[in-house]
Parts: sequence; structure tokens; C-alpha cells
Amino acid sequence: MAMGQTLAIASVFAGINVVLLAVLTAVWVKNYRTFKTSLTLGLIAFAVVLLLENATALYFFFSMQMFYGKSAAVQQSVAVLRGLQFLALVFLTWVTLK
Repeated sequence: MAMGQTLAIASVFAGINVVLLAVLTAVWVKNYRTFKTSLTLGLIAFAVVLLLENATALYFFFSMQMFYGKSAAVQQSVAVLRGLQFLALVFLTWVTLK
């Protein structure tokens, strides 16, 4: 089954989210080494969990489309949620790197 356009958009967002989360994790690990605070450990855990979630989503997008392939509404919802997560991560990355 070929991936639909909506799932392709969701996949792109998930891939970019993985990159943004990797950048955030690297910055926060560097900060933890400098400051040794529990806040930075929490941020690292947050980023790693979201990174794993997005990587898992990519796996499902490319290997098990049966979960998303039957309903256009589900595909659109998944794409919108990935897009919203992307926007949130863009803001968080911008503030973190500033």
C-alpha cells in the first residue's frame, strides 16, 4: 500500500521533530554537565521520551500503515497533531538556543 499524501506530511513532521529533539537533547546534556540540576535532567528525559515517540511513529508510518490507512479522518488528525508538535518544538528549540 502506497503512503498517502497526508501520512507523508505526518512523516516529514515526525522526522523534523526527531532532529529538533536531538538538538534539544544535546543542548540540555551540555547544560546538565555544567549545572548538574534536576531541571535539566527532567528536560533531557522529556526530550528523550518525545524522541522515542516520534521515532516509533516513523516506524509505524513506513512499516504498518494498516493503523492509519483505512480512515482519512485519522490520517488528517495524525498529521495535524504532528504539525502542532512541530510548532511547539520549534518554539522550544528557538528559546533554548537563544
